[in-house]
Amino acid sequence: MTDASAPAAQRAFRDLLHAQRVWDIELPAFDPAAAPRAPLPLFHSWFAEAVAAGQVEPHTMTLATADAEGRPDVRTLMLHDADERGWHFATHATSAKGRQLAGRPHAALGFYWPARGRQVRVRGPVTACSAAESGADLHARSTGALASALVGRQSEVLGSSAELDRASDAAWDRAREEPEAEVASWTRYVVEPYEVEFFQGDPRRRHIRLRYHREAGAAGAAGAAGTTGASEPAGSWQWELLWP
Repeated sequence: MTDASAPAAQRAFRDLLHAQRVWDIELPAFDPAAAPRAPLPLFHSWFAEAVAAGQVEPHTMTLATADAEGRPDVRTLMLHDADERGWHFATHATSAKGRQLAGRPHAALGFYWPARGRQVRVRGPVTACSAAESGADLHARSTGALASALVGRQSEVLGSSAELDRASDAAWDRAREEPEAEVASWTRYVVEPYEVEFFQGDPRRRHIRLRYHREAGAAGAAGAAGTTGASEPAGSWQWELLWP
């Protein structure tokens, strides 16, 4: 269908879509040759810079999983931590994503910080944390977060909004009365990365893509600007530049 033959509403949508600008700001420089030898320090640095730049909700990310048939699924949720173990998030083990991770314990994460023209992508196997750590994760959050967890039934079919209102009101009351209430299905997960990619946008489309990857038995690391010449232990990070 050509633009001329498309319905007026579709043409209006396309005009609006094509009128949107990308990175209409001054973008920061990024020298991959000066990047750290592992991705975590760079992620911490980029996150802090996104916060300083006024990025709205920089701690939100997309989580991609696959169902039993291998069909991809994606949603937005919050990062709970990023440490030497990996990137942390939490959800109900009984939710759609929880069930998908039980059957296929691998995931991909995506962060987008347009205030800096940056993206970070993380891929790796997913491990469920202990019940104690999952409980501590839940109780470190707000009363509203606990109330939401107490409602439960995430991803189940909802009969009516009134049903949700009743369940939510009851959960809020319990969360206020029992701030240490347990939610057995609440689970903290860790994505243990084997690959992390950092993308820095460029107004001339000369985007910089720096990919870290890790393989068991790796004997050395190839730097973004060439071989480092240093020997590293098995499982160490290697990194390379990618064409944009």
